[in-house]
Amino acid sequence: MSFRLLRGFGLAALFLAAALFGIAGGVLFAFTGDLPQISALDHYSPGTTTRVLGRDGSVIGEFATERRDLVTYAQVPPVLRNAIISAEDGDFFNHGGLNLKRIVVTAVRRALFLRRNGGASTLTQQLARKLFLTDEQTLERKIKEAILAIQIEKRYTKPEIFAMYCNQMYWGHGAYGVEAASELYFSKHVSDLNLDEAAMIAGIIQGNERQSPYRNMAAAVKRRDYTLERMAANGYISTADAAAAERRPIVLRGQPTPPRSIAPYYLEAIRIRLEDKYGKEAVWQGGLTIKTGLDPALQQRATRALDTQLRVLDKMRGYRKPAHNLLAEGRTVEGYKNARWSREFAADDIVPAVVLGVEKGEIVVSAGKWTGTIDRPGYAWTNRKPDLLVKRGDLIDVHLKTVDAKASTFTASLDQTPELEGAVIALDNHTGDIMTMIGGRNFERSQFNRATQALRQVGSLFKPFVYTAAIDSGAYTEESTLHDGPSSFFAGPNQPPYEPKNYDRQYEGDITLHWALEESRNVPTVALMEQLDPHKVVPYAQKMGLTSPIPPYLSTAIGSAEASLLEMTSAYTAWPNQGVRMSPVLMHDVIDRQGNVLETSHPEPHTVLRADTAFVVTTMLHGVVMNGTAKAGAASIASDWPLGGKTGTTDDYTDAWFIGFDPDITIGVWVGFDTKKQIGADATGAVAALPIWVDIMKAWIAERKAANPDAPAFPKPDNVVVIFSATGPEAFIAGTEPGKH
Repeated sequence: MSFRLLRGFGLAALFLAAALFGIAGGVLFAFTGDLPQISALDHYSPGTTTRVLGRDGSVIGEFATERRDLVTYAQVPPVLRNAIISAEDGDFFNHGGLNLKRIVVTAVRRALFLRRNGGASTLTQQLARKLFLTDEQTLERKIKEAILAIQIEKRYTKPEIFAMYCNQMYWGHGAYGVEAASELYFSKHVSDLNLDEAAMIAGIIQGNERQSPYRNMAAAVKRRDYTLERMAANGYISTADAAAAERRPIVLRGQPTPPRSIAPYYLEAIRIRLEDKYGKEAVWQGGLTIKTGLDPALQQRATRALDTQLRVLDKMRGYRKPAHNLLAEGRTVEGYKNARWSREFAADDIVPAVVLGVEKGEIVVSAGKWTGTIDRPGYAWTNRKPDLLVKRGDLIDVHLKTVDAKASTFTASLDQTPELEGAVIALDNHTGDIMTMIGGRNFERSQFNRATQALRQVGSLFKPFVYTAAIDSGAYTEESTLHDGPSSFFAGPNQPPYEPKNYDRQYEGDITLHWALEESRNVPTVALMEQLDPHKVVPYAQKMGLTSPIPPYLSTAIGSAEASLLEMTSAYTAWPNQGVRMSPVLMHDVIDRQGNVLETSHPEPHTVLRADTAFVVTTMLHGVVMNGTAKAGAASIASDWPLGGKTGTTDDYTDAWFIGFDPDITIGVWVGFDTKKQIGADATGAVAALPIWVDIMKAWIAERKAANPDAPAFPKPDNVVVIFSATGPEAFIAGTEPGKH
């Protein structure tokens, strides 16, 4: 080749290089001004999950737009680092942001139609795209991605880039970052992943939900095996180890959707409070930790107790035909799915099911992979024949009696979703901690919190305030007498006389104060209210915590006033707590992601009664449980355990209450409809609400006894004398006991 020809090639090469350099420079000039500032990553702080913890430290709920927990490079185990690098970018530690060799090879393959998908993006390019760009397939995006990748590599170390990548990437089902992915698929911290698990997580990065083992196990296995082979090729594991791992199945231990909170109404109250103070971004992306006093075991027991009793009461109102039939709605029995069916079944669960038909007097149902039968005893409560109860395609509730997990079969009884509502509040007497909050039967159906937002007539729950005012006045003792007989009271100018009636429409003549309260007699209580003066009684309820308007009328004595369940339960805590009411505490500490305590709640005591007055009334309320209106339900609770409480019923049976306590906890229960509608004939507080309290209290006492067999006691002030009669203890402030006045 002649010198002149070589010179021509050289000049052409120089010209081409200059042209390419000019084009590159032009591209850089054209796009650089449009690019985000990489220095923003100096303060890399992606949205992380805010968690609400119960008193035992367990997670009871989360807030997150992206479920994520940040990890450092050191916290990512070597097995996962090697798996991710092998699956996504084998030369990660050697390139400067772009892998030119992979770019050329990929371009050639696409040009020759050898591969149409897949790319040459490095981990750094993927990070740049996820942080600053979109996934649109355009030349402009790819150029920007390359420029950003180079800038990131110049500013940050490889471990810093890898850590950001591990925290930023999406792994499907709402999980962002390797820690959330590890919890999602294997219910463990990322630091505890083994080879098989690390390979699976690394393999599905690009496919996430499409290749998720929850959606497509075959695709997940294929990607895991590919990752294992690349790890062996890169020398991270042996070929034998890779082959052995490929033969093992993927064993999932997580779940594709976050578990429902055990306390949704409580969680919602916290969300509202936090957003008001810190803003939505802090709550949903700030990674806060909220420590609370909620007791998870008590909450779950209360939820179950409420649901069970509402179903019992609802059945007493009669059977209702199913509200939905798939066939009538143009759907198919085989195509229907329910989220509940993805979780395991166990005896005593209540689950939705689809009616397949009636065979030999049994109702046959299906629930996903499960099939079940309801025999005659299982629907006997309806007093109807099975073919008149249901038809194919009906959606019904079934109460599981026996479950065969291997055969995916069960036997059940027919149930129905209650129309009744209810609420439960449990408070720690000594701290004010909200230990349980249930604001309704179903949070998904209605977010209205009936424990805190609903004002309902309190019925006889108000009576203890009247008797407290009487004892505190010094003019009355437990043995003072009241007259229980037909009575007429002045109701005001130009008003007809007020003539209250007892619940049973019977009269008992002269009775003692403690008997009048134990039996919840209306007429004597109104008479006592009149003697004391309503304007002097109402302030007792107010200083004990009731903030709702309380009219100073005689009818208020037997419950015409309205209040919320939280108000009433909080007020009742003062009696067993020596006259001290603690303000209800929603949460203890609010901690940011750096561990800084933003807010701490301390117990807030209010001395609302003298200790001696509180003890006397506590003793009287103990009599309600042992001898009075709550006796029948509370008889099944340990007789050696100190308890007190009061039933509440409105005249028209629209509201049923029970609030009861021991020395440490006060639990309030309300049952009713959202609209003023009768619960049922004779649906008193003892019939409708008390069984829920008993169920919860039984579990509470059993747990306390397991920890300490010695029962606690209501602390008795030194100036109180206790006398034991045939019906139980009676308390007197020293100097007022029988024979001393």
